[in-house]
Amino acid sequence: MKINCIAIEDEPLALNKIKDFIEQIDYLNLLEGFNNAIDAIGYLKKNSVDLIFLDIRMKKLSGIHFLESLSNKPKVIITSAYDVYALKGYELDVADYLLKPFTFERFLKSVDKVYDQLIGVHNTVNDYIFIKTEYRIEKIELKDILYVQGMKDYLQIHTADKKIMTLQTFKKLLEILPETEFQRIHNSYIVAISKIENIERNRIRIGDNLIPISDSYKDKFYEILKKRKILI
Repeated sequence: MKINCIAIEDEPLALNKIKDFIEQIDYLNLLEGFNNAIDAIGYLKKNSVDLIFLDIRMKKLSGIHFLESLSNKPKVIITSAYDVYALKGYELDVADYLLKPFTFERFLKSVDKVYDQLIGVHNTVNDYIFIKTEYRIEKIELKDILYVQGMKDYLQIHTADKKIMTLQTFKKLLEILPETEFQRIHNSYIVAISKIENIERNRIRIGDNLIPISDSYKDKFYEILKKRKILI
């Protein structure tokens, strides 16, 4: 398994050091290096990555604000000369916190941990999920899900024969749904890719329902279709 990663670091020497370390690890694939977080945000709107190496103190946009702006975070390893941000980093669910100057051995230990986590995710494939509804916990077969709709404080999961209301968030639901099978295409919608009948004018048809694809999710959605080799 290859881990696709990017590095965000505004100090050229530090960025080159990270690049050099990445090149020495065969399962890491560096896609891009950025000297600011704003350019990285633009890249992530069009590309998906597994891991981000992220500095904290940067001009224009700090690493913390960058993390807070991401709606669907990949794994993140913070690389910083300041330990005062460690607690905040872990509140934002980072995978590790590398304090500069760090050795190659410490770097390798960090990425090995991420590799093990990602391997565990890829090897754990469930055919169903359990969702909390108002009075019970309901089992839902993944193959039965057509799409998920946001309705104020609730999510409504649509299957072929019923609708399930839950207080679950989009973020939590996306953490357990396989990314290759389900994609968020709008602030208010997740769709099951296999249930799509057609796409026209950035609208998806599933049964009698037309679901919009918003500009903020469009590029990633089509990229996933291409990556699965189901869009030609």
